[in-house]
Amino acid sequence: MFSAIQRKISTLSSDFKYYVARWKHSRNLPALEECDRNILNALKKDGVYVTTLADLGLNSTPELLKAAYHQLSQMENPNNDHLDERLPQIYTVTGLPEFYAWGIEKRLVNIIENYIGLPIAFHGVHLRKDFKSKHQFGTLLWHSDAEDRRIIKIFIYLNDVEEKTGPFEYIPRSLTPLFSWKYFQLYYKLYKSRYMGIDDEEVKAVIPKSAWKSCPGPAGTVIIVDTKNALHHGTIRTEDRSTLFFCYTANPPERPDLCTQYWDDTYPRAELRSASDPVKLPT
Repeated sequence: MFSAIQRKISTLSSDFKYYVARWKHSRNLPALEECDRNILNALKKDGVYVTTLADLGLNSTPELLKAAYHQLSQMENPNNDHLDERLPQIYTVTGLPEFYAWGIEKRLVNIIENYIGLPIAFHGVHLRKDFKSKHQFGTLLWHSDAEDRRIIKIFIYLNDVEEKTGPFEYIPRSLTPLFSWKYFQLYYKLYKSRYMGIDDEEVKAVIPKSAWKSCPGPAGTVIIVDTKNALHHGTIRTEDRSTLFFCYTANPPERPDLCTQYWDDTYPRAELRSASDPVKLPT
């Protein structure tokens, strides 16, 4: 009992320090162009903004795509057709300069810092291939990520994604305001699952399927999402899907132990440099 009280006090103290730090940093947030403020407002409202590489127009995009398709062609055949649950194939590409350069584009970093509200860390990039699936498991279940209080992940489709390819799907934050009854219902279900994820039927009981937001799109579609605060999942697919995942948190994050996967040996690394810390962003 006493230890539980201590943990609660520690959590409250940590949260208080976090909100004070965000308040103090608010005066130092970088200025944004009007178009980028629209991205920020969408993230604040619903936790997700969908665009394309072409519309973002970042200078390093051609090199990023060239490197991504080259690395994709080098991924070995996992020979997993016989498995009932085919886990995604993931390569860490953080150390390759084409991915690094895109991930720290100043305009992108400024948007993310404005949303997170603190100096940020760019943890790295995964190149990921998701396979055909017949039922929900793993990240096909509805879930919330846990690296930090606010997390930005950027997903880039490397092939056309439609219903058969399993698009990203989410519940807009505006439908589940913090401390609302629907919020408590969904996150209690997540708690009961030990945060492993909940299936479609459990979510339907709280938020009707008609309110879920699916994100199909052509190759080059970009999804910017707060994966902590927008309940989300990948959907069941009959065709494979390839994507890039970029990860950003406050620096330092609440759970740094969950961020090491973007540069350590959790997954095969297609990189030359050795990494041991989140990438330092240019000032």
